[in-house]
Amino acid sequence: METAGTRRGRRNHADGMAAEEAVARHYARRGLSLRDRRWRGSGMEIDLVLQDGEGVVFVEVKKGRDHAAAAQRITPRLMARLHAAAEEYLGTMPKGLLTLARVDLAYVDALGRIELVENAVI
Repeated sequence: METAGTRRGRRNHADGMAAEEAVARHYARRGLSLRDRRWRGSGMEIDLVLQDGEGVVFVEVKKGRDHAAAAQRITPRLMARLHAAAEEYLGTMPKGLLTLARVDLAYVDALGRIELVENAVI
């Protein structure tokens, strides 16, 4: 028998995947190409890794009832882990840590609207 928590968890996972897909399409319309989706480093999973010319963009996607609710899910600890994972990813690139890179945050509300925070520092 499926519990309410299991259903809610499955729905949240599906909503998160849909939000990531919407954000990936948003960046594609801006000319960026997807390098990796849900790349797993030793300390964290990066939702989207995109190619922007010579540079790489690491994107953390958060979904909430509104953009403010999504933004509240970003913590200093999460950002530290995200930056560490990004450094690990850059270590696999030919130019290593000399590769141009940035971290963006993407907030998706209940209506599917996307708000981007480019070069996020928290």
